[in-house]
Amino acid sequence: MDFIFMLTRDDRTVTDCLDVVDTVRDLGITHIGFKDIGVDRDTLTRLHAALRVLGVTTYLEVVSTDRAQALASARVAVDLGVDLLMGGTEVEETLGLLRSSATGYLPFVGRPFGHPTRLAGHPERIAEDCRRAEAAGCAGVDLLAYRATEADPLDLVRAARAATTGRLVVAGSITGAAQIRDLTAAGADAFTIGSAAFDGSLRPHAGGLRAQLSLALDAVRTTHVCA
Repeated sequence: MDFIFMLTRDDRTVTDCLDVVDTVRDLGITHIGFKDIGVDRDTLTRLHAALRVLGVTTYLEVVSTDRAQALASARVAVDLGVDLLMGGTEVEETLGLLRSSATGYLPFVGRPFGHPTRLAGHPERIAEDCRRAEAAGCAGVDLLAYRATEADPLDLVRAARAATTGRLVVAGSITGAAQIRDLTAAGADAFTIGSAAFDGSLRPHAGGLRAQLSLALDAVRTTHVCA
């Protein structure tokens, strides 16, 4: 199981993202992501360059469910050279934009809607979308399991795992070690945390951001030991 630290709060990249990277650079986080709203393009370029220096795997997650804006985010991902683009539902068009790059694609499965994004879709729909994404050549999928409105989150994770051999990333509303353990058992490959770390809700009363991230890292290490 991999922990992807998202430099985001309320679906926006935090304005002090460069300072945050300096603050947590010694924690051993090996997967870091961001979104293309919240800071300007120059900051995104500097941010990705700083992450490259750290040697981490980089992610850009699409925020908008609007087709044009989602494809614009894909172009940003190509220009920056991120390792993986997450989100969006325009699979064929997005893969076309990424074809000349080394960026892999993890589309949303199910039907994301609203802001903050929620997820409609039963396990059967999730499985179908996973199979379609894999057949199209995607590197895996981005599943907003804990934003689900029509099904149990873990049922969605299990359905996705059974339907794809690609990378299964669960994003959004993960706030504690119990969820991380449940996701591991259900077959997820990775999970994202952003707002919960910045808000201090992972480990209440424990201090700042570093303490919050340490909880996520400890939970991952524990699941690896148990496995």
